[in-house]
Amino acid sequence: MNHNSFIASKLSLAEKQVANTLALFSEGATIPFIARYRKERTGSLDEIQIAAIKDAEEELQKLIQRKDYILKSIAEQGKLDEELKSQIEQSWDASELEDLYLPYKSKRKTKADVARKKGLQPLAGILMKQGAGDAEEFALSFVKGEVESVEEALAGARDIMAEWMNERLSARAQLRRLFEREAYITAKVVKTKAEEAQKFRDYFDFSDSLRRIPGHRLLAIRRGEKEGFLRVSIAPDEERAVEQLERIFVKGRNASADQVALAVKDAYKRLIRPSLETEFAGASKQKADEGAISVFAENLRQLLLNPPLGPKRILAIDPGFRTGCKVVCLDEQGSLLHNDTIYPHPPQRDGSKAAAKIAQLAEAYKIEAIAIGNGTAGRETEEFVSKKVRFKYPIEAYVVNEAGASIYSASKIARAEFPTYDVTVRGAVSIGRRLMDPLAELVKIDPKSIGVGQYQHDVDQAQLKAALDRVVEQVVNTVGVNLNTSSKHLLEYISGLGPKLAENIVLYREENGPFQSRKDLMKVPKLGPKAFEQAAGFLRIPEAKNPLDNSGVHPESYSLVNRIAKDYKLEINELIGAKDLLQKIDLQKYVEGELGLPTLKDIMDELAKHGRDPRGKAKIFQFDSRIRSISDLQEGMILPGMVTNITNFGAFVDVGAKQDGLVHVSELANKFVRDPNEVVRLQQQVQVKVISVDIPRKRIQFSMKQVEIEA
Repeated sequence: MNHNSFIASKLSLAEKQVANTLALFSEGATIPFIARYRKERTGSLDEIQIAAIKDAEEELQKLIQRKDYILKSIAEQGKLDEELKSQIEQSWDASELEDLYLPYKSKRKTKADVARKKGLQPLAGILMKQGAGDAEEFALSFVKGEVESVEEALAGARDIMAEWMNERLSARAQLRRLFEREAYITAKVVKTKAEEAQKFRDYFDFSDSLRRIPGHRLLAIRRGEKEGFLRVSIAPDEERAVEQLERIFVKGRNASADQVALAVKDAYKRLIRPSLETEFAGASKQKADEGAISVFAENLRQLLLNPPLGPKRILAIDPGFRTGCKVVCLDEQGSLLHNDTIYPHPPQRDGSKAAAKIAQLAEAYKIEAIAIGNGTAGRETEEFVSKKVRFKYPIEAYVVNEAGASIYSASKIARAEFPTYDVTVRGAVSIGRRLMDPLAELVKIDPKSIGVGQYQHDVDQAQLKAALDRVVEQVVNTVGVNLNTSSKHLLEYISGLGPKLAENIVLYREENGPFQSRKDLMKVPKLGPKAFEQAAGFLRIPEAKNPLDNSGVHPESYSLVNRIAKDYKLEINELIGAKDLLQKIDLQKYVEGELGLPTLKDIMDELAKHGRDPRGKAKIFQFDSRIRSISDLQEGMILPGMVTNITNFGAFVDVGAKQDGLVHVSELANKFVRDPNEVVRLQQQVQVKVISVDIPRKRIQFSMKQVEIEA
């Protein structure tokens, strides 16, 4: 089969799109580069479609390798005839391929093997044909040697027939279809562990269609099973399954047919059901993993795209009660200028001294904004700063999501940045830098530690890492980075670079000063033409002589922009930002070779919004001053909140109660919502109505649609 057509059919794409995309990969191109600068080659595929092509090609290669192994294995057994070889070569379904291989697969000694050794295979063949005659009479002639009775002979023959049934391709295919349509997943509590298993009590006696069960429930059930609290099974109705097998194998109405019917039941219970149950458990888990990873990836993308405040002088506070609040002052580049500790909260409660210290530091270091971590004592610290500190000029305070800051503060990266400071200082610095530029700071943390998904420890860890790394790469390249100020941790995600070239860029910068132009990149050791091609368009130089060096216009298109400017008798500077003029340009005049309208439109858009950060600007947020804990909540309250997590079943919102509440998908909007991301995004400021509070279970239910209705 043509690989390109197979992938195209699977992904509902044109074969040419697949072929060209795979060709670009073979030339060393990256996903961000292909999506942004090779739209004519791919038919304007986006990053998700391009990544899907890459994944599908990798899956196909694995299938081909498996096929080669199977052919070689059967050939070595001397059992590969032309018909079987053709079947295997023409199969592109992994399950079918394994079914074809099943009779030739090495396995432990089976009951059928024991029966064959006793010479009972001919009896099994006679019975399987179900001709007229007495089964016991047939079996009598096999009672000899190790076979001591007719019943033993019949039992052995049934074992052999059951194995044949299990290995029959058509039977497995039919039962697989039944599992797909009608299988149920059932969970029951392990009775001796019922008290310990309370967090899984929703699944103590649970059953749902495997096709319809939400992924988060399946993952919760699997976690309960893994921890030893639940027993889980997957199967359709047993009578239906056995009935379908009987239609295939039971052909007569005599004693031989009765033996075949008994073998059918044994084949299903002992061989076919366990095999298909394992297969469907794996497939359903993989599907649930993919759903959870998709949600996690989208949440991470939104978090990384949080608006930055920009290069400002920041006073950052990592709040705490007993150990005090760690305070740091940072310059516009995020460098540490000063650190201190204040104790405005119990048990020390030295508020006046703490307020004076913050005011003094703000004046001394010309602070422009305050960043307050949203963890323990965050609400109290925010209120303390807003009500007790008297600044000599207006300074805005921002609440910053500090998830993962403690991971960063103890990391090798943090130790290298601040070798002489302890983890509390490093954590406060991270909070301040997150306000300046969330993306630049968050790339230093393992994405799994940022806390924007569910069941991250239950899903396939390799798939999760690959998906999250891909998201970070996509976002970094979408936003673009300052070549002269970005850390190596940020640069390594740029298309075509990686850790080593990122490090070389930073070392070159330190030794030779700031880059003056994108062309200077070619002077970096080991950074060749291909790496330059892949990376240049995503790197920005705000101070560059050529303004295009601070844009998403790729250097390969500079001559085109110069030509357009010349045609309109303008300097490039005069083109930039001139939206009305840019809209009037006849792009068709400039279409040539592989340069088409998609790239030309991108160039016009880039010139129109030159230098603008796609993330927007950070906004102030304040909780309702009445809310301190879950006990302060009352049904009917309408409160401001911040979206902290998004799942397939809804969004979690923080209203300052030290416990996030759930807005179920059915309560997100006054319309049907298929995907919560249609309505909310991470860190969005929203209004919610309290609809229920369960203090013992620490569960809060909110509604956004009821706020809409009342408004």
